[in-house]
Amino acid sequence: MAPQAASQAGPTAGPTAGSTRAKLHFSRFEFKYLLPEAVRDELETMFQYFVELDPYVSTKPDKKYVVRSLYFDNSAHVNYWEKEDGKKHRQKFRLRTYTKTPSDGTPRFLEIKGRHNNLVFKHRTQLLEEPRRDAEESFLWHPTTGALLGRLEDGAVREAFRFDLHKKHLQPVMLVDYLRRPYISKYDPEFRITFDDSLRGTATGSLDPDGRAVSRSVLSGYTILEVKFRYHVPKWFHRLIQTMELERVSISKYCACMRSLGVVQNPS
Repeated sequence: MAPQAASQAGPTAGPTAGSTRAKLHFSRFEFKYLLPEAVRDELETMFQYFVELDPYVSTKPDKKYVVRSLYFDNSAHVNYWEKEDGKKHRQKFRLRTYTKTPSDGTPRFLEIKGRHNNLVFKHRTQLLEEPRRDAEESFLWHPTTGALLGRLEDGAVREAFRFDLHKKHLQPVMLVDYLRRPYISKYDPEFRITFDDSLRGTATGSLDPDGRAVSRSVLSGYTILEVKFRYHVPKWFHRLIQTMELERVSISKYCACMRSLGVVQNPS
């Protein structure tokens, strides 16, 4: 799939989450750090001169927005293990939105997120408000998956998803929720920092689960700092990382939730 820009509203991983020109396709580098609360607060105070809050969160409580993602995998948890084993070329599918209220009209997207060596890529397509007329053979899929296929426009994302449904026998397995506070560099709009906290996993096949689904707080007391950039890390940020002696980690919210809820267990 060739990266291209498209117009959509709502938060995205593009230069400005609140922009009306949301990026549906991109590639970039992402570094992650796991921060205790005290370290997070100190770091956030130190870099205020260099960054500003994404305009999308200016009116949000605590200057954060909700991120909700339903991840797909199969019974062998192949996507989980590809990440845990550090496979250099991999991809996974997730259904993403930015609300916990299904009736508020917030867009929903099907996303492919993957990695080629150190470069992270994402392609997404927004779900149609009404199902397509040419209905899928829904009985072949998990109910969520069948309904999802019926609300996707023709295109590379839909075809890749349908292909992996056949190849890997995917089904929705884990709902991941967290709160995100996004910052943008004042000097380089391609450099973004996000603080993700209040991570919660729910073992469910639905983006809108009922109260019976098993749910659990994950990485309580910690924040995942994600640094996203296209070309280079600014010198000021590199100096902060060195000053605070922070080390990059390979961490996946999806994998952390899968382990915490006991869906998978890593060999000891």
